Amino acid sequence: MMAMRNHTPNTEFVLGGFSEQREVQAALFVLFLGTYLLLLLGNLGTLLVVGLDAQLHTPMYFFLSSLSFLDICFSSTITPRMLSDLLAARKVISYPQCLTQLYFYAVFSTAECYLLAAMAYDRYVAICSPLLYATCVSSRACVLLVAGSYLAGILNASLHTCFALRLSFCGPNVVNHFYCEGPPLQAISCTDPTLSKVLMFVVVGSNLFLTGLAILVSYACILAAVLRTPSAAGRRKAFSTCSSHLSVVTLFYGSLAFMYSGASSRHSQELGKTASVFYTLVTPTLNPIVYSLRNKEMKAALGRALGRKHSAPK
Repeated sequence: MMAMRNHTPNTEFVLGGFSEQREVQAALFVLFLGTYLLLLLGNLGTLLVVGLDAQLHTPMYFFLSSLSFLDICFSSTITPRMLSDLLAARKVISYPQCLTQLYFYAVFSTAECYLLAAMAYDRYVAICSPLLYATCVSSRACVLLVAGSYLAGILNASLHTCFALRLSFCGPNVVNHFYCEGPPLQAISCTDPTLSKVLMFVVVGSNLFLTGLAILVSYACILAAVLRTPSAAGRRKAFSTCSSHLSVVTLFYGSLAFMYSGASSRHSQELGKTASVFYTLVTPTLNPIVYSLRNKEMKAALGRALGRKHSAPK
């Protein structure tokens, strides 16, 4: 009972989201490391190509490069630590480190939601109102949209950290997850986490609903405009592009929504760990492929960059 009254948090948590079998941990290390290297290669490549090619200095590619930078930051908040834990005998993280990881994870994940909504708005204006594009998506507007995405991330992360600070930990300190996240921390709290769960559900749900609605409405208007075009080839290309974008967005939003849906059973926690791998590793790896490598202008810019490299004097 004295421990229950003591609201001082444990000095460290044990991350128990990994299998105890060393063979499984070694396989996960290879899988996660390979995926992380692909993520870095794809997103750094996008940043370099957009930065070096003057023809890509447009709002759309400004958003793409911003997404690549955000994906690198988002995944790097989680993955390097996760890889080191897979090799470590004791997978422990201190309380301050845990809250720091939670904070930056919330910043970048929330900012990505709003940035994806800004990218959908950019495509909506470009296709549905091309005459207003220069006015609605000016350089200043682009900077404000990206800055607003980060501001939303900072505000949301501050709320998440406040929710975590309300929790006390006086029992087992084993977190059933790969890293520090809200729901797994609530699951081991010795105080009633109901209020924190409700507040987190409202905050996360509001962010996902607002940005998800903006994306769906934008793409619905784009598809409606495309259907009115006489070119069958243009319709097929637009449908292919929109379906690819929406599939990645659905994967990201769906896995986030599942993680914060409030499920607390052991089975749901295991599924939550799987979902977290999708939005911290898989989706950031797919983004350069879907948004960049399938884009003819990006391919042409990459060809020009490689051509300049091969033609440079030795």
